[in-house]
Amino acid sequence: MPKPTTDPAALELGVDRTSPIPLYFQLAQQLEAAVEEGRLAPGSLLGNEIELAARLGLSRPTVRQAIQSLVDKGLMVRRRGVGTQVVHSTVRRPLELSSLYDDLEAAGGHPATRVLRNTVEPAGPEVAEALAVAEGTRVHLVERLRYAHGEPLALLRNHLPPGIVDLDTERLEATGLYRLLRGAGITLHSARQTVGARLATADEAAGLAEAEGAPLLTMERTTFDDTGRAVEFGSHIYRASRYSFDFQLLVR
Repeated sequence: MPKPTTDPAALELGVDRTSPIPLYFQLAQQLEAAVEEGRLAPGSLLGNEIELAARLGLSRPTVRQAIQSLVDKGLMVRRRGVGTQVVHSTVRRPLELSSLYDDLEAAGGHPATRVLRNTVEPAGPEVAEALAVAEGTRVHLVERLRYAHGEPLALLRNHLPPGIVDLDTERLEATGLYRLLRGAGITLHSARQTVGARLATADEAAGLAEAEGAPLLTMERTTFDDTGRAVEFGSHIYRASRYSFDFQLLVR
């Protein structure tokens, strides 16, 4: 794995003037790849646009256009008095039966969790149908704010049947829900999942460090064990500026 750097001058950058690809786009692609591959670490300052332009033999507007395209993607931010700074790469998550905590940990995303609610409540119609229990059945509710690289990434809301696992708040903040389920001897087998999008409410935006009305990705998932029993129903929202789903499509 390449060693990360906070010094963009250490990166090997260059442009091909004979290529039909615009020069700004060539530079943007190289910088984006450096962020995505971990060669340019979060927190790195990109330095003076004039110096970068001189180093590559490009005009300052070309360099500015390249950097702005990465700012627009959420990979970098312009901070007054500081300059352009690398935030981190967007979390790209494969659509498979895995937990966000495990995926972030495997990708070096340094996951952290804050439990917002950990309680028992009567199941409403949607939750009762998903968990195959009678409406009004007391089910466990857990709401968590998940962080990656120290920034809020997702609001996670999960309902579970009563008595299925010990959902201690301290344990929930130390690890992922699926790990707790597996640790309780539950074999996760399959899931039914729906992905969508909508705009953030004021409360959601505040929790996720976004502006009200910012785009969010949504995901609802009902997970089943190897006996066909529904073991959890999740309703999650993610910052679209920091998160995406990866699909693999096959021809039948």
